[in-house]
Amino acid sequence: MSASPPFARVVIAGIGLIGASLALAIKAGGLARLVVGLDADARVREVAPNLGIVDSIETDPVAAVRGADLVVLAVPVRAMGSLVQAMAPGLAPGTIVTDTGSVKCAVIEAVSPHLPAGVHLVPGHPVAGTEHSGPEAGFAELFRDRWCILAPSEGTDAAAVETVARLWRAVGSDVEVMDPVHHDRVLAITSHLPHAIAYTIVATAADLENQLQILAASADPQKVTTAEVIKYSAGGFRDFTRIAASDPVMWRDVFLTNREAVLEMLGRFTEDLIRLQRAIRWAEADTLEALFRRGREIRRGVVAARQAGRFVYGENGERKDDTTGE
Repeated sequence: MSASPPFARVVIAGIGLIGASLALAIKAGGLARLVVGLDADARVREVAPNLGIVDSIETDPVAAVRGADLVVLAVPVRAMGSLVQAMAPGLAPGTIVTDTGSVKCAVIEAVSPHLPAGVHLVPGHPVAGTEHSGPEAGFAELFRDRWCILAPSEGTDAAAVETVARLWRAVGSDVEVMDPVHHDRVLAITSHLPHAIAYTIVATAADLENQLQILAASADPQKVTTAEVIKYSAGGFRDFTRIAASDPVMWRDVFLTNREAVLEMLGRFTEDLIRLQRAIRWAEADTLEALFRRGREIRRGVVAARQAGRFVYGENGERKDDTTGE
């Protein structure tokens, strides 16, 4: 006789890329008797059960969480507080509430006041994703060989933390427990800053496109057409456009809720950028080569740690396994 699954009823609020992928991973691993979705989007409510992502889906937060032993918040960070406030009457003592947000201090501040006595909050952050969004983008292998950071407040029930850790290990993640403030500072440099740069670079390129269109309409013999910008886009620019294709609502909330750490990292990056500008201006070859060698070594370290993008997408959006990470 097979052992009972560790969870009876898991509720996943927000069936986007992360929520759908976690639901699929839980179902694939037999980790819950019932996986229930909660989503305000009518299209998502129609699609998710048809794709086998969830067993059922609800619109009423109280009805969704009634009887749940685990509730996962996979909605934008600034929506979490009001969502938990709405579901609070259905949360029973012993229920664990966790999340998948990229910011942790703001989640704790927004969610904690609305939790009934005996309900445990274990903030979490699976460091995984793609540029695609929506339930159709989900796949059970998303979290395999990726980090999931848990950032509980001081005094959080240790058994609840371990329960959430076991869930993430069961879907393939390596788990790290980290102080919430430290998490937000670390992710500001490793995740939030790169996204800020990517969005800015793509916006700059779009502005340049407009200028190039003006040139193309003129008699300037040096004119460059928009088609040429697209055609000759180098790999580096394509990588930035991939990052910039990420969910705009999610990233809006990340920057607004972690703005102090992001602004600090943007300041440091600006100083480094000025140093790079000076090195180029004054032809400081050794400085440039040392900087580029350091970057290459860091990239090799990321690949060696199997944290490079394992999944890549073809021209038609099909997912392929990139085992090299290059």
